[in-house]
Amino acid sequence: MNIVQCEHISKKWKDFSLYDVNFTIPKGYITGFIGPNGSGKTTTIKLIMDILKLDEGDITLFGSPHTNTDVKQHIGFVYDDLFMYEEFTIKKMKSFIAPLYKNWNDTLFQELIEQFNLPYKKKIKTFSKGMKMKCSLLFALSHEPTLIIMDEPTAGLDPIFRKELLQTLQQLMIREDQTIFLSTHITADLDKIADHVIVMNEGNVLLQQSMDEINETYHIIKGKNELLDEDVRELFEHVEQTNTNFQALFKGNPAIFEPFYEEIVIERVTLDDLLYFLIKGESRNVATHQA
Repeated sequence: MNIVQCEHISKKWKDFSLYDVNFTIPKGYITGFIGPNGSGKTTTIKLIMDILKLDEGDITLFGSPHTNTDVKQHIGFVYDDLFMYEEFTIKKMKSFIAPLYKNWNDTLFQELIEQFNLPYKKKIKTFSKGMKMKCSLLFALSHEPTLIIMDEPTAGLDPIFRKELLQTLQQLMIREDQTIFLSTHITADLDKIADHVIVMNEGNVLLQQSMDEINETYHIIKGKNELLDEDVRELFEHVEQTNTNFQALFKGNPAIFEPFYEEIVIERVTLDDLLYFLIKGESRNVATHQA
């Protein structure tokens, strides 16, 4: 079952366009939304949340139009910055936020305050970047949302807290039947926790697959340049070369390289590799088409 469905969605500005974007977010999994800065990830999320209005297309959440305000009761939203009154304390923010949600769970709220080690009566303006992110999570999770949408939640965080945050998300998936949609340009954050991945660049979706499919389908092939004749080069999505060696993204069954096993190295693709080679390949295709 898909909890979010985006069909032919478009949003146009003078200097950027999101055009004919299609993807789904399956229920009960962590879906990573990756792409370089400026690729359209935040715009897409704002369209899903109805913060921005669509020019074209349709978005459904839980089978209902995304403009239906009732569906927001089932979404926890964590942005890369904290949109709260910084002169307020957590206690005071709770008095404003909790009444907005029918499923507010005060017991869970108190548990999360202890788990995140957050001060209840200190002004939010005194919080560090990591504490502010924990504060966003606190309010996003305390009404027990079915869908958690996170836009660049690890940006600017130190590696220790980034790891803690990702562990928290994994624990949520173990304990509850929740769905997480996590946008990031730090692909290493998703390599170990994502179940599905959507790759976006310049307002277009380049790929949507499960991590299992990616691990089975894509490989990095490395070898000497002498192996790269025209026929071999055509096997690859994109090739990078130095004076002596090449590395390339291959899509398919690497068994076809069996005659060359002693001369090449076959590696599992990381999301960082996949993003890099897909975007490089896309740039090459655009340049070829324009030429």
